[in-house]
Amino acid sequence: MRLWLVVVCCCFFWLPLLAQAELLVKKQQFEIKEFQTQNGKTIQDLKVGWEAYGQLNADKSNVILITHYFSGTSHAAGKYQSTDAAPGYWDAIIGPGKAIDTNKFYVVSMDTLVNANVKDPNVITTGPASINPATGQPYGLSFPVVTITDFVEVQKAFLESKGIHTLYAVIGPSMGSFQAIEWASRYPDKVKRLIAAIGTAYIDSWSAVRLERWAEPIKADPNWQQGNYYGKAAQPTAGLITALAYITQDASNPEGFNQKYQSPALDQKAHLDIRTDLTAWQQLRQTAAARAALQDANHILYLVRASQLWRVGMQENWPQALAKISAKTLFLPASGDLLLTPEMSKNSQQLLQQAGNQAQLTEIPGQWGHLDGLLNIATVGEQIRTFLN
Repeated sequence: MRLWLVVVCCCFFWLPLLAQAELLVKKQQFEIKEFQTQNGKTIQDLKVGWEAYGQLNADKSNVILITHYFSGTSHAAGKYQSTDAAPGYWDAIIGPGKAIDTNKFYVVSMDTLVNANVKDPNVITTGPASINPATGQPYGLSFPVVTITDFVEVQKAFLESKGIHTLYAVIGPSMGSFQAIEWASRYPDKVKRLIAAIGTAYIDSWSAVRLERWAEPIKADPNWQQGNYYGKAAQPTAGLITALAYITQDASNPEGFNQKYQSPALDQKAHLDIRTDLTAWQQLRQTAAARAALQDANHILYLVRASQLWRVGMQENWPQALAKISAKTLFLPASGDLLLTPEMSKNSQQLLQQAGNQAQLTEIPGQWGHLDGLLNIATVGEQIRTFLN
């Protein structure tokens, strides 16, 4: 968090901080009575949360959709209350006078289906922890497998309910980049600009199996009970905490990670007792435990699967689906990203260029790897501003 504050202050000085204090937002709810998923299943009474920043213009041509990352929410910028401890995750670039200028654009963000933070009072989502109207009980694993395409279709239904049929831009980091890319491929006539931060147009086998590391601790926890733990005293908390610890490490780069977490060389007890956990691991789990209080184990599993299955176009040949994108495109990989590597963004960019799209690419610098797409996004703020204008 300290690094994030330094980045914001150095790049934007005091004026945007005043603007930030003025950007108060309200969480709202969108509902679909009956939604059919990509795999043909039906979800009744689907609900997701949304929020917006700026003003919609008369012809509804100034809309920018922000699609959030794996463990994120719709809270991309501003605060719900002036007393909130911190603003939304991309507040450094979204707001009055910032790179994504809310004096000019109407910026919309939505909670995804199966949002991880289902226990957060500011999150509205439908997933395994939700009540199935047909049974009056939580869905559990009877909830259908959902995909990035399903996230996009819910967003499209919401926008159309507001009379919005084209997007000035769609922008998202990490899993949000998947959604942004799918938007531009699936609806090329509706998307004018695309920014894919710390992302890729596909997940390969290596990356998919790596993501399984986030699922296995949950499934191995005896309290997971095949996903049927709702309302029971025993909860898969230990597995969830371990999963979130792995997620944090995988999203980091050793350069930043080693500065935050204690060196094993200082662990005297670990030299004496094999049962003693490394201090760095204890620190990582403490951070994960705080996050676990707001998250649900099954929801993590569903997000993992949606990410594992990702490739643009989904059921199509993904390079062919990528070639459908006509939007002006900018990839923003993080230089030290070991999760969704810069090479994955560069490959996606090159395939787009081969299809005739003059896709651009700028790397986000920093020491935190994948997390630089959140913590260090302000360093490419001017590139974003120029691209949008």
